[in-house]
Amino acid sequence: MTIQESYTPEMFAEHLVLMLNHASTTVMIALGHKLGLFDSLEELESVSSRELAEHSGCDERYIREWLSVMVTAKIISYEPMHKTYILPKNYAMFLCRKYSPDNIAVTSQFIPLMGQMLPQLEKSFRSGNGLQYSDYPCFHSVMAEDSYQTVVCALFDHILPLMDDMTERLQWGIRVLDAGCGKGLALLKLAQEFPNSHFVGYDLCEDAFAETLEHAKALRLTNIEFQARDLRDFHEPESFDFIASFDAVHDQADPQALLDGIYRALRPRGTYLMQDIAGSSYLENNLDHPLGPLLYSISCAHCTPVSLGQGGPGLGTMWGEELATGMLQAAGFNKIQKHKLEHDPFNVYFINRK
Repeated sequence: MTIQESYTPEMFAEHLVLMLNHASTTVMIALGHKLGLFDSLEELESVSSRELAEHSGCDERYIREWLSVMVTAKIISYEPMHKTYILPKNYAMFLCRKYSPDNIAVTSQFIPLMGQMLPQLEKSFRSGNGLQYSDYPCFHSVMAEDSYQTVVCALFDHILPLMDDMTERLQWGIRVLDAGCGKGLALLKLAQEFPNSHFVGYDLCEDAFAETLEHAKALRLTNIEFQARDLRDFHEPESFDFIASFDAVHDQADPQALLDGIYRALRPRGTYLMQDIAGSSYLENNLDHPLGPLLYSISCAHCTPVSLGQGGPGLGTMWGEELATGMLQAAGFNKIQKHKLEHDPFNVYFINRK
């Protein structure tokens, strides 16, 4: 049964109205996250709009209207007699910073970001042209916060244990590359934890990792470096023992060239970890994907345009595990393992050995 056959006209209208409510609420969740309002609500427990405004450093009239959104969306409880608001404890764990990696408010930021891109996307749809990373306001910070939850918070307990003796090798001292490192928070964490290893981050955009580079200098770390690199020309034979890329390959101008370069750059017995979106290369297999609409929307608004903007193939966010496996094999990897982690069911971790 197709989706057009799933609803009566009345049911479909109700479906659209529900989507409008959810979409507008999501934008307000993103705003509340950026302003720290959920964190303040949990700290204060039962609070008036004026108390929340004072605690968060915001204007009371704006706070009162924002709270009205949260109450009607059934996210915050309201006591009319005392005009006080409460964020239930079992909701706070999905909305407050201290509960990372479970904070869904972080991911909500992609919705207003996509909204800001509507004028440029309309032009791209008509012209077929792509976009540049610099066209997206605050993209690097939003992506870094999202990646922090899925990758950085899970590095030592979940991700490194996927690779046999990798923790021990990092302790002894090896050479590591993060290809498409973005802000480089995972690399910074590794450099702090494993002083005997050397860590290199490559990304197309220097402004993505500039702040982290300064932080590393302030910490006097001598085992980490970053470079702005177009990874289409990645050619460093047998230079690294461990290479990782986190949600980066499908955005590249030439994903296959990057994977080919990564294979060449690994030393004998080297390991390549590729984290990417869990899903199929075939739309019909993604009809019940719990985040299908969101992931295809992010693909339409960001991943496809930035690849096309570099002259790339525009694989998109949902390039899929089948295509990813085939491209890894084409690069030379014939020892491929796939893992999904309990804390991160929406990504797949490919472990590839040379």
